[in-house]
Amino acid sequence: MSPTGDKQPLRVLLISYYFPPDLCAGSFRAKAMADALMELGCDVELDVVTTEPNRYQSHRPSVINDEDLDYSVYRAPLPETTAGLSGQVRCFGQFARRARHLIPRDRYDIVVATSSRLMTACLGAWLAPRLGAKLYLDIRDIFVETITDVFPGRLLWPVRRLFDGMERWALGRADRVNLVSEGFLPYFRQRYQRADYALFTNGIDSEFIASTGASGLEGSCAESDDLPEVVYAGNIGDGQGLERIIPELAIRTRDYARFTVVGDGGTRGKLIERCRELNAPVTLVDAVPRSQLLDIYRSAAVLFLHLNDLPAFKRVLPSKLFEYAALGKPILAGVSGYAKDFIQERIEGAEVFDPCDVSAAEQALRRLPLEHYRREAFVNEFSREAIMKRMAGDIIRVATGQRDG
Repeated sequence: MSPTGDKQPLRVLLISYYFPPDLCAGSFRAKAMADALMELGCDVELDVVTTEPNRYQSHRPSVINDEDLDYSVYRAPLPETTAGLSGQVRCFGQFARRARHLIPRDRYDIVVATSSRLMTACLGAWLAPRLGAKLYLDIRDIFVETITDVFPGRLLWPVRRLFDGMERWALGRADRVNLVSEGFLPYFRQRYQRADYALFTNGIDSEFIASTGASGLEGSCAESDDLPEVVYAGNIGDGQGLERIIPELAIRTRDYARFTVVGDGGTRGKLIERCRELNAPVTLVDAVPRSQLLDIYRSAAVLFLHLNDLPAFKRVLPSKLFEYAALGKPILAGVSGYAKDFIQERIEGAEVFDPCDVSAAEQALRRLPLEHYRREAFVNEFSREAIMKRMAGDIIRVATGQRDG
């Protein structure tokens, strides 16, 4: 039975630039959102419009299995070259052009756009009125601030003004806005006169919850006779600034720990170059599927997290943090602002240092107890499945407010 009591299914369009098998936070979040919408028990017809896998050059599966899902996935091919800001703009332009032709229906009840770089939010805002639909925006980053901090300079001032206007336009059209980090609230409340922001954060996926406990990763933090392994796994980009911290930290602690970096991204080349310059003992591994990543986590003594030393990142709560915390491993985190407060208040067995401060990072690593931490209360509170179930219910409530009867 449908939420409105009639026999018409609720038609939902989900737009996400990334979707599995892409390996990134946006991909995992979009998949969890889609699954939650289908598991609500309502009569929902869901279409997902996304891209072919493109997040990392080192991970582009040739076979994509979308047929076994309870919803339909429509994928837009992208150009081969996606590096740099110009490449990203070109790729998104192609995605936007093709998205309208991929959409299989003329009418929807709601369009849900999950967006980190603002473009997907704008695409959703453009499509929703043309499809007779309400608009639900899931904002995962403050792109206007990020481009100002990561790409400073007078030449980018017009770009900043452009994106500022796009942000105002997209949010002004939204019926509901979800912010993935509570740290975003001051920014949006100052700029926009709305008081109904939702706060459905990132969370812990079921495979990481299942891997904790006595049968999973517990007890593996300091069992080896080798030096303890410090592992970073995730994106290697301007936002992480790994080349500014890991090579020198690895040299300073070479008597105490060994470093492994797993992943890919726009500044991986800078990290490799810096490691070579310093002859830093760092092992680099290409991005791997989650099933293989769990094996890497199993051998780790410490899990490493770092955000670059930029004002925009003081508002961010990295999705990787939830994954790390669920595994029970000690965490070494170079973060500031909201993320720092969150870790210190909620996560046992974590040491925090100021971003890009190598001396502080060394001290934090050396005093970090190499123990297993159960963190059961944290895992229960931040289960991705539970968070997405609540968010899916919120989406349905917004959608049904539009429907007749």
